[in-house]
Amino acid sequence: MKIIIVGCGKVGTTLLASLTAEGHDVVGVDTNPDVISYITNIYDAMGVSGNGADCETLEEAGVGTAELFIAVTGSDELNMLSCFIAGRMGASHTIARIRNPEYNDSSLGFMCGQLGLSMSINPEQLAAGELYNILQFPSAVKIETFSLRSFVFTELRLREGSPLAGAKLSELRQRSSAQFLICTVSRGERVYIPDGNFELKAGDRVGLTATLPELQKLLKSIGIVQKKARNIMILGGSRTAYYLAKLLIGAGCSVKIIEQDGDMCEDLTQALPKAVVIQGNGMGQELLFEEGLTSMDAFVSLTGMDEENILLAFFASSQNVPKAIAKVNGDEMSAMAERLGLESQVSPKKIISDVIVRYARALENSLGSPVETLYKLGDGQAEALEFTVNGKSAITGIPLKDLPTRQGVLIAGILRERKSIIPAGDDMILPGDRVIVIATGRRLRDLSDIV
Repeated sequence: MKIIIVGCGKVGTTLLASLTAEGHDVVGVDTNPDVISYITNIYDAMGVSGNGADCETLEEAGVGTAELFIAVTGSDELNMLSCFIAGRMGASHTIARIRNPEYNDSSLGFMCGQLGLSMSINPEQLAAGELYNILQFPSAVKIETFSLRSFVFTELRLREGSPLAGAKLSELRQRSSAQFLICTVSRGERVYIPDGNFELKAGDRVGLTATLPELQKLLKSIGIVQKKARNIMILGGSRTAYYLAKLLIGAGCSVKIIEQDGDMCEDLTQALPKAVVIQGNGMGQELLFEEGLTSMDAFVSLTGMDEENILLAFFASSQNVPKAIAKVNGDEMSAMAERLGLESQVSPKKIISDVIVRYARALENSLGSPVETLYKLGDGQAEALEFTVNGKSAITGIPLKDLPTRQGVLIAGILRERKSIIPAGDDMILPGDRVIVIATGRRLRDLSDIV
């Protein structure tokens, strides 16, 4: 599929890397010729230097035959204009990054309709949603939701002395009456889809599927349940901080935001009257202590510097703050932070990459069982996907124990109407179901690819 990406900054380059890895014909467009030289040298992609809203630049990029056009420059207005022109010039589907909160209220739907956008994406808003989910279940390192929001994939880190360390998966059901399925285990550089004989070890990152009530029951039964974060300190007054604070305040939480820039503090105070906004340098330990760091349930570092976010998250943990989370966009910094023991981190650019890859696979497979949700797991080594079963197929109506699934594929959940099913051998996939699949070592574009 031919895809054009306008704006090759952090988000654009991440999208370009993901989509070329998927085998798509990708063209990057950027005003900086050095950026174009870099991406064409590093990735299997074409590049065009120029303005993404200029007709001649878009024509050179081949917009008339593009099946997907994505604009992710730093300007919302340029992204919208670029997509509008691309659509008029023949691009089949257009996606714009729109980050301004003023555009993401009631006017957004109207604008998307008038501009002919297939989708708008907001990395900061999506990152805030992921942060909010983690703060609702602080025991989890990561938590992702599917179409029925009560059904989740979550990851837990097994610390030294964990009651799960040393246990075989076949024994775990005897320890808890909760309905859950362990789908993945990340150990070192490898990701496993374990069988019943797999033995867990301290340090493992365990991924499992369950409904929210069953997840609570499981965490309680194994003694690692942690109450929801109610008092949260956020460092950095970014857009992500605004969206996160809005969600938390709506849930009745107490939120304190520390930001160095006076104008940003004033804007946040007006936009979030129920939040406490403090102007100051969060790198100063005295300020953090004065503002009650040690009494917080959670600390979220959202400055523009990965290094600051990582250091401050570690500092908060050292002061016995129950949950510390950092925004980390750099791949190398993210890997280093995880090796050092930072359990929870979010990356807006990776979240957007998952959304766009899912959209591209759905476009490729509009007649089969489309991908509704996609999450990358274990540094991209595994994927959690949600498919919709459209009509009968070769895999419907067959007990799962008789379904010859490929190696590295696990059916992790079935969503049937409003019922969530942790599948057993006698369960079957039926038309109309939504099916959660975990896959390692392969990219699934259709549900039929599991056999």
